[in-house]
Amino acid sequence: MTDATTAPETPDANQQPAPAADPAAELGKEAAELKDRLLRTLAEMENLRRRTEREVADARTYGVTSFARDIVGVADSMERALKALDDELRDKADAAVKALLDGVELTERELLKVLEKHGVTKLEPQGQKFDPNLHQAMFELPDQSVPAGTVVQVMQPGYKIGERVLRPAMVGVAKGGPKAAGTGETPANDNA
Repeated sequence: MTDATTAPETPDANQQPAPAADPAAELGKEAAELKDRLLRTLAEMENLRRRTEREVADARTYGVTSFARDIVGVADSMERALKALDDELRDKADAAVKALLDGVELTERELLKVLEKHGVTKLEPQGQKFDPNLHQAMFELPDQSVPAGTVVQVMQPGYKIGERVLRPAMVGVAKGGPKAAGTGETPANDNA
């Protein structure tokens, strides 16, 4: 049963294949794609180089963090040992004890110099406004002579390495004094 309407398709001699795209246009398109890939790869490599430089700089600056945390404890112990002897005992001490104390003081100064050489700086917050990013409040002291929120006693000094806090300073903060000079704005929940 062959139907005359469904004849097998045969190529017609008058019908020509679709013309091929212009080879120059194809090459231009391929060149543009390759140029785009090249530029993206170069940008990616530049970003990788910058990120690596930043990571190396951070490693140099903050690589000694755990060691520095341990060493600042030693510095604190030396400071406490020197403060344990008041001036009266130092004056009464014989020459050998005075020489020992001088040696301990020199060792403490040298230790602090070495820490500073490696980017570790001591925080001395006495008399400064309390900053929770740098200080840890241990207690409040009623003191009318200084503005409220001022550090009036340092229990343990803090340390920074670079821009990061290595250990916050443990401090006593004044309360009850006049308000610290601020921006002139009233806090939203000022219950005082």
